[in-house]
Amino acid sequence: MISAMNNENVDVLIIGAGPSGSVAAAYLHERGYSIKVVEKNKFPRFVIGESLIPRCMEHFEAVGLVDCLHEKGFEVKKGARFMQGDVVCEFDFSKKYTDGWNWTWQVPRADFDKTLTDELQKRGVDIDFEKEVVAVEFAENGESLTTVKNSEGTLSGISAKFIIDSSGFGRVLPRLLDLDKPSEIPKHSSIFTHVKDTKRPDGWDGHRITFDIVSTSTWLWVIPFSNGSTSIGYVGPTEYLESFEGSNEERLREMMKLSNYYVDRFKDLPYEFEPRMVKNIAKSVKKLYGKGFVLTGNSAEFLDPVFSSGVTFATESAHLAAQLIDKEFQNKEVDWEVDYKQYILEGVTVFSTYVKEWYTGNLQKIFFNKTQNAEIKSQICAVLAGYVWDQSNPFVKNHHRLVKALAHLTDMENEIVG
Repeated sequence: MISAMNNENVDVLIIGAGPSGSVAAAYLHERGYSIKVVEKNKFPRFVIGESLIPRCMEHFEAVGLVDCLHEKGFEVKKGARFMQGDVVCEFDFSKKYTDGWNWTWQVPRADFDKTLTDELQKRGVDIDFEKEVVAVEFAENGESLTTVKNSEGTLSGISAKFIIDSSGFGRVLPRLLDLDKPSEIPKHSSIFTHVKDTKRPDGWDGHRITFDIVSTSTWLWVIPFSNGSTSIGYVGPTEYLESFEGSNEERLREMMKLSNYYVDRFKDLPYEFEPRMVKNIAKSVKKLYGKGFVLTGNSAEFLDPVFSSGVTFATESAHLAAQLIDKEFQNKEVDWEVDYKQYILEGVTVFSTYVKEWYTGNLQKIFFNKTQNAEIKSQICAVLAGYVWDQSNPFVKNHHRLVKALAHLTDMENEIVG
């Protein structure tokens, strides 16, 4: 047993106050547990992950966080548009195969995440901003002593029965416990900024999220926000992005010329901040849980921005982890291997297939084929909406095989037509 002398004592310590930490905190606080959230940054703060998918709405709804978000008037996202030259593929979430939410939001995360933490603090959740975790010790029974440092460098201790690491790209426990491992997703990087979108066209075209494909491995995101700003960013092989010379702004401005559709809209518009570059964005870990801790969201796995899965995996894993901790605290049997790891990796594996097949070009062949099967499209749409645990969907259950098979059929059809 670790000595708790002069330390703060809580049932659950949550590292990170983003969507993952917020969902877990809301759930456990509602059930009467003593919760402490520590967050390295001061909110509001910038972070990527601005495009949500509908599945995450179920988690926000389950913990009563939809209303406070709805009040902010974030840009509604009803689907997604993929473009390759003059060819366009649109997905409408209302036409997806699996029942569930048909819309979500496109959000500046600084405002979105602060809305969540403001609501939690109103409910009485203890959140300490500008507190960095510098060390963690675990006893054999899973109880822990975490050392945190404030903005002035002062150290303090927090004793907890359980730790949820929702630190996102901070990856606190993976770093401290040596849990990182190479991702199987290709090494891609991203470069991005926001612009005040003064040339935004009227109507739906000015508000929908778009992925403009400039090559099989490189694409541009355009995510309009309701505040008049738009997020723009490129994702591509790390070596390719680094081949553009100059400052990050000079690199991004040169890359924007690759998009025939958007080059004029964003040309000469001032960037709201110096474009940022995140290298080798895919992350993975050796294990998702251990005695007295669990990893949720991006602190565990991050695939690729192409299908906007990040926040949904963050909230899915946080909501599930919180439920399992609740059961464990009630002395009910919890099998973390089956109930958590296998379940989460089931969804991660499905999305991984779609990310990998995007970059092989197979999924792009399907998206941009001239003839579209409505039933198949609705099944793929359900995956893009985040419903990757629905085994009744053939494109979930047989994801490894069907995407390749359909791409092959598409090639054969086009050869016959050609």
